[in-house]
Amino acid sequence: MATDPVCKMEIPEGDITAEYNGETYYFCSDTCQEEFMKNPKKYIK
Repeated sequence: MATDPVCKMEIPEGDITAEYNGETYYFCSDTCQEEFMKNPKKYIK
């Protein structure tokens, strides 16, 4: 399981991903992925 960094929902590791600073992030939807890519630092702790 993974946590979508945008909406914080617990999701299975799936096909909607983004790479940032050598890490892979998983998303529940294209919308969350697009929001993350606009400003990744906002969602990374």
